[in-house]
Amino acid sequence: MTTSPQDSDHHAHHHGHHHEHPAHAEHSAPAPAAHAGHDEHASHEHGEGHEEHTGHHSHHAHMIVDYRRRFWVSLALSVPVLILSPTLQRLVGVEQLLGQIPGAAWIQFILASSIYFYGGWPFFKGLAEELGKRQPGMMTLIAVGISVAYFYSAAVVLGLSGKVFFWELATLIDVMLLGHWIEMRSVMGASSALDALVKLMPATAHRVAEGGQTEDVEVSQLTKGDRVLVKPGEKMPVDGVIVEGRTSVNESMVTGESRPVEKNAGDSVIGGSVNGEASVVVEVQKTGSESYLAQVIELVRQAQESRSRTQDLANRAAFWLTVIALAAGLVTLLVWLAVGHSLAFALERCVTVMVITCPHALGLAVPLVVAVSTSLAARHGLLIRDRTAFERARGVDAVLFDKTGTLTEGRFAVSDVIALGDLPADEFLALAAAIERQSEHPIAQGIVDSVASQKLEIPAEVSDFRSIPGRGAIGKVGRHAVQVVSPGYLAERGESMANDDVKRVMAEGKTVVFVIVDDRLQGAIALADVIRPESREALRRLKELGVQAMMLTGDAKAVAAWVAEELELDDYFAEVLPDEKAAKVIEVQRRGAVTAMVGDGVNDAPALVQADVGVAIGAGTDVAIESADVVLVRSDPRDVVTIIELARATYRKMVQNLWWATGYNVVAIPLAAGVLYHVGIVMPPAVGAAIMALSTVIVAVNARLLRIARPDRSPSV
Repeated sequence: MTTSPQDSDHHAHHHGHHHEHPAHAEHSAPAPAAHAGHDEHASHEHGEGHEEHTGHHSHHAHMIVDYRRRFWVSLALSVPVLILSPTLQRLVGVEQLLGQIPGAAWIQFILASSIYFYGGWPFFKGLAEELGKRQPGMMTLIAVGISVAYFYSAAVVLGLSGKVFFWELATLIDVMLLGHWIEMRSVMGASSALDALVKLMPATAHRVAEGGQTEDVEVSQLTKGDRVLVKPGEKMPVDGVIVEGRTSVNESMVTGESRPVEKNAGDSVIGGSVNGEASVVVEVQKTGSESYLAQVIELVRQAQESRSRTQDLANRAAFWLTVIALAAGLVTLLVWLAVGHSLAFALERCVTVMVITCPHALGLAVPLVVAVSTSLAARHGLLIRDRTAFERARGVDAVLFDKTGTLTEGRFAVSDVIALGDLPADEFLALAAAIERQSEHPIAQGIVDSVASQKLEIPAEVSDFRSIPGRGAIGKVGRHAVQVVSPGYLAERGESMANDDVKRVMAEGKTVVFVIVDDRLQGAIALADVIRPESREALRRLKELGVQAMMLTGDAKAVAAWVAEELELDDYFAEVLPDEKAAKVIEVQRRGAVTAMVGDGVNDAPALVQADVGVAIGAGTDVAIESADVVLVRSDPRDVVTIIELARATYRKMVQNLWWATGYNVVAIPLAAGVLYHVGIVMPPAVGAAIMALSTVIVAVNARLLRIARPDRSPSV
């Protein structure tokens, strides 16, 4: 869609289709009511979806507190168990000193029972859940390991011949509780996307009574047909139609439209968008679930609920270790019984195998890497809110960027100056800046900033300044009458614009204003959303990684095409409404691509949730941040590359750690089972424990090496 003089009126480009948002029956959002979750002025309620969402959030926080409490209690109870353990006493050489404590076995039994039932409770619950889903994993392995160790050791205390495994039981529970606590702390992010959406809406509105006077009422009290006064700088309280006045409206946080959109009587406005320079009266058209923002809320909620989660690497490893532990233990028991050994001996071998197969290191293999990776990411300005999505980032092969505020800075700057009269460009630019310095309009600000950056002197003597809403501004600069006006203003004067350069910049979707000095047209100034200097480097590095770069924007096709050409993008989607952005992400996913979406506005929220990895620019809105899996503290698209590089390095460390955590079983299990018994070699539990401890140390050190592997912002890892 090219920009014509008529629809590129001063400081705005008006896409009518941005403002027609039919209620989608399939996405009907819960009807907003008084929202008790906020203060007394809150005007919307999120509905059941948000309540479930909030409930899950508080449940997660409760679980973190629960794991922490169980860890510290279990650790305190473990200290005397370790001190009283005959195996550890022999290792340290204090058996003679501590081995004579009366009732030591029973003290161990009582303390170990407390650790087993209190510290082990989360794992028993997890075992029941995993078996209920028929997906045995880490919880099953831990529950089996600690149960075998506990019940066998209890039987030994009660008279069965053999050795107790109480200290192995205690340390295994301690380490696993610590691992889950670390993991859950690093995973948890305050996911309040729906809260942030609701906060976009103003709490009160100025309702216009029949006599013309206004009264402040809560937005929830407005009904269809009511009229409300919206003052400059205020948010539109509801979806409606302007019935009085003319203004420009900033819809960038809602629709992604980078330029303020001119609004006249009869034009639609969206709740949450910001009114510009003039007061308008709006007639309420949609309230509650019919409103545009409510539909975006529903899209975010649905996408959050429907997202699938990949299974944890450690869970997959744990599943196979569970199978190996049970099979190896059973085979060991049966073989030793078959060759004529006693039940006590065969059972001890069986239990040793099963306890050794459940490695302490496995519980820390992934959480330690996650903790290091998360803190490392935070140090580089990447806040990871969803670990599984962050892990998926290693496989991303298509990144979709929102344009405004992401690839571009979301502010206007002069891109072209076209002389059309006898005045030099510098002279009419300075006169235009003098007039525009009197205005608060974003386009005016763009002209002033650009002229100031060129070190041009802006005349200070301005009189008779007058703003013409939607058309421009006029005034006297010294002895000159200066007008800075839109193409629409020229058209109203009956002037046509045949200049090829002007036609070219309009075709590129740039905003064009004309400078008239002493009633003579002297020049045209084209403004465009400033492309971030970092964007070019970010896209170059993505291509080096073999990742495609695409752009999603609500802006006109001409604007999008210009940006895409400037940045050499692989693909772009223009004039995309917010509720269509998620569909575009799905379209790319159907091409077989693992997608990352990068955005900063409300309009990006459903797409951020739909993408395999949602990345929010931190300078954007709360809702974009809360809908994302990773938040970039800096508004720097290069950090998207860093996410992918760090995710790949993190995954490699996880795989290495899982090998270290489980690999020793290749040697330990056969030795524990007694395959070398005939040559007099049987692995004592203490040796198995030492190997297990060494494996845990190696895993911890290897996780720290991730920090060394990334000493600066963006090295190869």
